[in-house]
Amino acid sequence: MNNEEIEKKIITVLEKIRPFLIRDGGDIEFVKYKDGEVFVKMVGACAGCELIDSTLQDGVATLLVEEVPGVVKVTNIIGDDSQNI
Repeated sequence: MNNEEIEKKIITVLEKIRPFLIRDGGDIEFVKYKDGEVFVKMVGACAGCELIDSTLQDGVATLLVEEVPGVVKVTNIIGDDSQNI
């Protein structure tokens, strides 16, 4: 699977998760995929939530690692950090 196919699969999986985050006032944005790592940005209520680490690792990362071959890690980008990836 090339990077373009992996990114499409990542976006498809994130679309499954988004309704649950939106229901709680948050959302997730795909930023980039690089070397097995998915970079996302948690926004809205998710950005300031105490449970963001749990949501990210126990929910988002678990699902992406299980469903997308090649994904090994998920990292939340805060602010304008996406320019440094």
